[in-house]
Amino acid sequence: MRPALHFAHANSYPAGCYRKLLSRLDDAFDVHAIERIGHDPRYPVSDNWPHLVDEMEQAIAAVGRPVIGVGHSLGGALTVMVALRRPDLFRGLVILDSPLMSPWRSRGLWAAKRLGRIEAITPAGVTLRRRDAFESTDAMQAYFAAKRPFSRFDPDVLADYARLGSEPSDGGVRLAFRPEIEYRVYCTLPHVWSRLARPLAMPAVYVVGQQTDVIKPADLRFIRRRLGMQVEPAPGSHLFPLEYPLATADLVTRLAAGW
Repeated sequence: MRPALHFAHANSYPAGCYRKLLSRLDDAFDVHAIERIGHDPRYPVSDNWPHLVDEMEQAIAAVGRPVIGVGHSLGGALTVMVALRRPDLFRGLVILDSPLMSPWRSRGLWAAKRLGRIEAITPAGVTLRRRDAFESTDAMQAYFAAKRPFSRFDPDVLADYARLGSEPSDGGVRLAFRPEIEYRVYCTLPHVWSRLARPLAMPAVYVVGQQTDVIKPADLRFIRRRLGMQVEPAPGSHLFPLEYPLATADLVTRLAAGW
C-alpha cells in the first residue's frame, strides 16, 4: 500500500492548481487534499486561523491512517499547527515556504493588526483590487500570463490555474478561490508561533525558496531551533511549487523516503 500524503495549498491557489505536482506525487503516494481551504462556512477564517486548523485536522483524520503532511504557504502553516496538536496523525512533514514567523516578526504582525496596518505588510490590499471576472478561461489565462508572479509559473500550472482555479459566473468565469476569503486569510495571519512552538514529534523538513520574499533568516533560525525542523533550499520564489512542480514533487518524494 502506498503511504498516505495530505497536501494543503497556498492562499488563493486551489488544490487543482497543483495538478501537475500532485499527479507526480500520486506515482508514489495515496494523495489527499482539501480543494479550497477556508470556503466551508463551518470553518470560518478568523484571527490566527483556529477554525482552519480544525478543518485541516478533520480532513487529515478522515484519511484513516497517519499521513505525510505536505503544505505550501497557508497550507504548510496549518499542517504544522495540526501536527503540534495531533502528532498521531502524521508520519512526517514537508513544509514548503510557509509563514512560520520568528518572535520579532510575530510581534510586528500583532502590532500591524492592532494599528490597522496589516494591508501594508501583507498582500491583503492587492487582493481586493485583483481582477475577478473573465469572459472565458482562455481570457483568464492570457490576462494572468502577463502579470507577476504568474508569468513565472510552469505553463501547465498557469493553464490549470485558469481551468481548475475558476468557476462559471454570469456567462463567463470568476476566481474559484474567492478574493474576500483570500483577503481575510492575509489579515488574520498567525502571530502566535512563539507560544505554539516546540520540537515536532515526527520527521519534519522545511523547504525554503532561494528567492523567497516571505521568509527571513530569523524565521529559519526559529524553524530550526524551536520546531526542530531540517531546512532545505529549493530553486525559485515563494511560489516555487507552482514554478517547478515536477522538481518539487521529486524533492518531496526524496525527503519523505522511508517515513
